[in-house]
Amino acid sequence: MRGPVTEPAFAHRGRRTRRTAGAVASAALLLPLLGAAPPPNATESSAGLLQRAFASAATEYHVPQSVLLAVSYLQSRWDTHGGAPSVSGGYGPMHLTDARTALATATEHFADGTEDARGDSARPALHPSVKVPADSALPARLRTLPKAAELTGIPAEELRTDATANVAGGAALLAAAQKDLGEPLSAEPANWYGAIARFSGADDAATAAAYANDVFDVLHTGEERTTDEGQFVALAAQPGLKADTAQLKLTGLHTVAANDTECPTTVSCEWIPAPYSQFGTNDYGNHDLGDRPASQSIKYIVIHDTEGSWDTTIKLVQDPTYVSWNYTIRSTDGLIAQHVKAKDVAWHAGNWYINSKSIGIEHEGFLASPDAWYTEAMYRSSARLVKYLSDQYGIPLDRQHILGHDTVPGPTTSTIPGMHTDPGPYWDWRHYFELLDHPLKRTAGKKGGLVTILPDYATNQPAYTGCVTKGQPCAAHGSDEVRLYSDHDESSALIKDIGLGTAPTTDVNDLSSRASTGQQYAVADTWGDWTAIWYLGQKAWFKNPATAPTAVSAAGLVITPKAGLTSIPVYGRAYPEAAAYPSGVPAQSISPLPYTIPAGQQYVVGDEVPGEYFYAVTFDTGSHRVVVGKDMYYEIQYGHRVEFVRAADVDVVPSSKGGRHHRR
Repeated sequence: MRGPVTEPAFAHRGRRTRRTAGAVASAALLLPLLGAAPPPNATESSAGLLQRAFASAATEYHVPQSVLLAVSYLQSRWDTHGGAPSVSGGYGPMHLTDARTALATATEHFADGTEDARGDSARPALHPSVKVPADSALPARLRTLPKAAELTGIPAEELRTDATANVAGGAALLAAAQKDLGEPLSAEPANWYGAIARFSGADDAATAAAYANDVFDVLHTGEERTTDEGQFVALAAQPGLKADTAQLKLTGLHTVAANDTECPTTVSCEWIPAPYSQFGTNDYGNHDLGDRPASQSIKYIVIHDTEGSWDTTIKLVQDPTYVSWNYTIRSTDGLIAQHVKAKDVAWHAGNWYINSKSIGIEHEGFLASPDAWYTEAMYRSSARLVKYLSDQYGIPLDRQHILGHDTVPGPTTSTIPGMHTDPGPYWDWRHYFELLDHPLKRTAGKKGGLVTILPDYATNQPAYTGCVTKGQPCAAHGSDEVRLYSDHDESSALIKDIGLGTAPTTDVNDLSSRASTGQQYAVADTWGDWTAIWYLGQKAWFKNPATAPTAVSAAGLVITPKAGLTSIPVYGRAYPEAAAYPSGVPAQSISPLPYTIPAGQQYVVGDEVPGEYFYAVTFDTGSHRVVVGKDMYYEIQYGHRVEFVRAADVDVVPSSKGGRHHRR
């Protein structure tokens, strides 16, 4: 039975309470080699070494250098990740996959029963009984490195750890694919479309084509960047290049029916439905049928990571006793699976109000594994999907509408400590918003009154603990977050989140004292290289030197408590007033959280929304109702998470209109 029709009755609808070690520790689960520190920056004498490796491999295997560079960029952005594998067991700049080795390493790593750093069952450690499968038991997309070793004669270990060898292995695979298609080793990049599609490892034509199209998009635009080893690599733009897309037929890949999936045409998307079915005694799962956006607007997109492999995640979402989300995106090639239609409400965020107003997207990955890197293919596929959904439903492309699961508020005080923290500090929000064609940037002068958090991802490396073992340092790694202190001094106390009820730490899952890229806050103070913001009802300081800024100026609307009020309450959901509920729909409590906003403080406005509640507690949809009240709320950036305040409690003013104090 569901019990009383109150928020706790929906607690399971977004918290993965059924994800046990037994459920996810399967042969398909690929845990990366954890804790491998990235290599030091290259010396001047090695500058250009990687660029030369691409040139050399192109000559040896008769593959156009631009094709090699573009494929590598789509896989890894030319990074080596210190020899650590991606979430799908891919190594090096060419993302050569050796999932069996990655899984074997993970099995050895967790053989001592190391407890999951997250402290719950969301990301279980591999049990020693987990069997490492033979290569033949893995799909081809997860075992390209052994094939590269065959073709080149280079030992597998060298292909995993040496960037030059890895590039050669990728070139050999591309050349072999071209020959298998009966095509010549042409010097023209346009003639390699089919081989690139094959290189993706996809087993269907649509996914392979989407991958090849992305590679040609890189060829058209060109790219240049400095890699994680300090190597500058450049690819010149070829805007007039036209791919021979007819080669796709030569691949012999099968066609997967889209079945009315809700995806842009620029990605590969397949329908793998989450079940809507009854089980047990008057219980059902794993989502609710709705009529969005006609019945209620869709305001948010929530970005998650899977904390498991693609295969395991797909099995879980097809379990009617589990929870659900709308889409999953695969790491190797960016394939998208849709599970729940946008009109329906998936159970993914741990907050029923957010669930009923959002679309949830899972990305194959692990929060606490900084070097279990996300591929560029997945980032790009995800960004295209989010842009499409934004256009379809009028969702603004900003951090108060494109939420991480880690920024979804706890709906009540008791739920705050259990809210999830993915995708975590290693998700590259700056790059993601560039792919969304909404790059994060300065939007005001120094007197704008706000800051947008915007550190350089690669060089911004705050210390974290608990990625592998509780309390132990994580590997140094780029991050999208800045740490917040009680004073302009790194030896001062970290900011405390009273909702968590624990002392703040640097644990990778502790959000107490962290602000993330793209989030905006009102400036409370400055001191030398430090900036203070209003955060969780406190003045929180972060280092923001002019020579290496971690934030940029912005302007916008802020809320502040109405004159005469010493403080106002904060809410984790925007529910209607009691009088708005019709007969037969129990009124939901409007529960303030333990947080307040004292007089004089300011917080950035994300949206103005009416109180709203989706009543859906039965399998039969006849009793479902959307209740909309007269009371209005403002969504605000309060701490790391967004929250809500009642419009009746606040004034809305431009951020440049006072409230800031400056000192040096």
